[in-house]
Parts: sequence; structure tokens; C-alpha cells
Amino acid sequence: MILFCATRLPAASLPPPIVKHLNARVPMRDGVRLSANVFRPDVKTRVPTILIRTPYGKGSDLPLGYQPFVDRGYAVVMQDVRGRYASEGGFRPLTEGADGYDTLDWIAIQPWSDGKIGMIGGSYLGIAQWKVALLNNPHLKAISPVVSGYDDYRDRFYSTGGAMKLGHRLLWLRENLRAPGYKPPEFDRYVLHLPVRTSDRAAAGQTLAVWQQSIDHPADDSFWQSISVRAQIGRVHVPVLSFGGWYDNYVQSDLEAYSALSARSASNRVVIGPWPHNMSIPFPDVDFGPHSSAAVRTMQLDWMDYWLRGKESAMMSRPPVRIFVMGINEWREEREWPLARAKPTPYYLTGKLAANTLKGGGELSKNKPRNEVSDQFVFDPRNPVPTQGGAVCCNPKVYPWGPMDQRTVESRTDVLVYTSGVLKKPVEVTGPVRVVLYASTSAPDTDFTAKLVDVFPDGSARNLTDGILRLRYRESLEKPAPPAVPGQAYQVTVDAGVTSNVFLKGHRIRVEISSSNFPRFDRNPNTGRPVAEETELRKATQTVYRDRTRASYILLPIVPGS
Repeated sequence: MILFCATRLPAASLPPPIVKHLNARVPMRDGVRLSANVFRPDVKTRVPTILIRTPYGKGSDLPLGYQPFVDRGYAVVMQDVRGRYASEGGFRPLTEGADGYDTLDWIAIQPWSDGKIGMIGGSYLGIAQWKVALLNNPHLKAISPVVSGYDDYRDRFYSTGGAMKLGHRLLWLRENLRAPGYKPPEFDRYVLHLPVRTSDRAAAGQTLAVWQQSIDHPADDSFWQSISVRAQIGRVHVPVLSFGGWYDNYVQSDLEAYSALSARSASNRVVIGPWPHNMSIPFPDVDFGPHSSAAVRTMQLDWMDYWLRGKESAMMSRPPVRIFVMGINEWREEREWPLARAKPTPYYLTGKLAANTLKGGGELSKNKPRNEVSDQFVFDPRNPVPTQGGAVCCNPKVYPWGPMDQRTVESRTDVLVYTSGVLKKPVEVTGPVRVVLYASTSAPDTDFTAKLVDVFPDGSARNLTDGILRLRYRESLEKPAPPAVPGQAYQVTVDAGVTSNVFLKGHRIRVEISSSNFPRFDRNPNTGRPVAEETELRKATQTVYRDRTRASYILLPIVPGS
């Protein structure tokens, strides 16, 4: 069906009217036909195209956010991915490359197309861009993924420490793959379901192949490697302009993708702001200032003009990394990521008294500990430490995200709290954050978590970034290590993510250590058996060492002279 907008011819200074072609059938190589809407300027010349591939329904109208592309002279093609809405076939959420490739070829032969195509979109729409970018279709000239990451295992299902991102995944399944007529329980109930193997039934009312596949592969094995953009990033040659947020689930991956690409080419750009997964939703209790937003669409227009039309762009002459530095609430341009001038600086977990709770005696110091006591707590997976904001996804009304006061979490006896003295001058932390622990457990397998917190003069404690390590993956994500020996101290590294924050004068730096952050990460049952099959939950006694020979610490990327 072709519809022409019912408007009179505009003045010469205005863009031409739009031609709409709804539900065009786009053939795939296996005969399946996908549905696409085409919106293009009513001109006689061939034009470049912007492609958006979505599992969330393309609708029948051009969204206002994409109108500037048509006004600029681009055709915009919006397509339902395979198995979703008006497209045929079965939904395959881990594979979008081949369908994207065939769609690019289809666009290139249309009489209105000049054969040059760019792709934009956020979250799953960004994932779809990365998947097709691996295949190097000659018509794809540039992409611009937003809050999408580039690895299925470490971003979408599990984590850099091997624990599952349970709340994120189950919420997405509930909202997108729910069985017709099924009324799931509340979020707080279905995330507690055991065994995790059948949590898809609790959240979505049916057994889902994508969930069962993820459960079958808890390690980052050959299954994940075969579909990972991260593992195959050397095959990506199309220029990438990506966007992310410090409080988004995918930010670490967005930055790592840029870093990997920039090692081979100077054509890529990345922008990271103080945002959650949805940049347009403000945080209820934290305001990063009037300049915390960014002209994402304007930058994407300039990006596509440069790569698809050969127009000059000031973006290409500026430094390739643009980050928002929290604390001072300022944008800054950088030449690389991680910052070459950032100095990894250890801050040691110290204190003469036990560090349990906010009222404990845990301290954070640049000086190595001497002969101090170890800290101990009991991790009970029946009563896990609750997630309090952070880089979670993707519905803040159900699963709150972003910066939140952590003092209620820090009041628990199973949370170790280490706080620096009051800062006499600002300290900037920009880059990857790692926590090195000497720790032991009474269980054959367990978890250790870490969180970096900015403590304000009034005592409020704002979370910045966090992470987890599943002890069975202490040596490698690809293969579990042997069961832990009870009481034996292991040196382990918790990847606590990335951030950019200036701890202002009068503030304090804080680190939280525990064994759960639920439901951001699934609970470890402490049995040593496969986590997803387990219904028995056991307590574990955890010990964190902080003496001369076993000095646990957080490694902060300190930017000097900021």
C-alpha cells in the first residue's frame, strides 16, 4: 500500500512531502518475507537510506525522532524483525545478521535508493546493527548503535563475572515474549522462582528457546563465541558512532567496542553521558545539571551526512571520545579510552575494627594494611542484598535504575563497608574499576560483589558502578575452576565496571563488598552444583582478608591534575 501525504506543495525552503509505502514485503534468502515501512522524500532523484530494524513493532507512522532524516533528504526504512508483528518466520533474538544483510540488498535495488545505507537505533535495534556489521555488506556505510553493547554473553544474559543478569532478562522476556493471556506475578516474585531453569515459565508463561539456550551455556563457551561480535570485532569495518550511559547495562561494552575498533581505525566515535538505558527519562532524585543531555539526533545526522553523502563534519576533526564527567557535571573530549593519563591507584581495605555495616570500622586507605583483622559475614541466598539502582534495565517503574542512596543496603551485616577519610581536594576516577580481594568461603562455590560509592558531606551514599564474580569463574569465564576448598584464601578480581566521576572536596570514597546484588545478578545457592538447576539454598561464611600479605584493594583509575 502506497500513501501520499495529503498536503499542498510546501514553500521552497521547506522539505518536500513524504511518500509512505507501508508493509512492503522484503524477501529473505530462505523465502521468509519481512515487513517494512518506507518513508522517503517525494523527489525524482535517488536518495541514501536509514534502516531501523526493530522487534518492538514498527507501527504505521514515521516516529517524530526519525522525521529529521527524511527532512534532510534520506529515505527511512523501518522493519519488523523476523517473527515479530507483521513479519513472517520465527523470532530469533540471538541472530539478526543474515536478515539485516538481505534487507540491505533489497533497499539497494529499489528505484528510489542510491545504494548507500546507514543504520541507527537503540538497545535491540543497536544489537541488530552490530550483527550485520560483521558481514560487511558493501551498501552499509555507517552505523550508530545506542545503549546496545556488543556481546550476548557479557551484556545480555550473564556478566563479566559469570553471574546471570536475572532481573534484566526475565523482565525483558515478560514484556516481550509473554504467552497470550498469561498474567505473570509481580516482578519481585518471579525473580525468586526456583529453579532458574524454569523461570521463563514464571515470567512469560511458557518455555522459551532463547532462555533455555542461555541456561544450557552458563560459561562463555563456543556457543556464545560463535555469535559474539566481541569475539569477532576484527571483522567489523564499517564506521561506528555509538552512545551509552554511565548507568546503563551496556556502557562497559559500548566503551570496550570503541576501544577495540579504534586500535585499527580512527573513523569511530563514542559518546557517554550520565544516563540510564532510556536517555529521556530523568532520575527522580539526582540532577546532573542543565548540560547533561546531548544532541544525539543532530550528531547522527552529521555522521550519516559524512559517510553517506560526503559532506564535511566538524565531528571528524574533534577528539573521538566524548564523556560526561559526573561530580563536576561537565562534558569532556578525549583522545582514547581508557584514558592514557589515568593512573591505576590501589586503595586498600583497612580498619582496626570489623567492617560490617555502615557503622562498622572499615576504612579505605592508600596505605597498605599491617597486621589487621579479617572481615567475615554470612551470605544467605534466601535473604540476598537487594539491588538499589545502578546500571540495570529496562523498566524503571518495575526495576529502578540509576544513582540512589545506598545507606539502607549498607546497614546490613552481610555488607562490608570501607570508607576513606574526608577528601581535602577533588579526586577524579575515570575508567575501568577493579577490586582485588583475598577471600575464602565455606562453600564449594559462591559469589563476591563490589560497589564504588560517592559519599556526600551530608552522609548520602551515591552508587557509581558495581560488579560481581562467581567463584567458579575466578580463572576464566570459558571454563569453571575446581570447587573452592573451604577456608582457603583465593586472590580474585571483581570487575566493577566503568565510570567517570570527580569525588569533590569534602566527599569520601566508599567501597561495598558482599556476596549478592539481587536481582541485578542471580543468587548463588552455594552448593557448587549447576546454579540454574538448583532448588536448595545454603548459607556460606565468607572471609575477606586485609593484612600485610593478603592486602585486598580497589584499583581506581585516578586522573591526575583534574
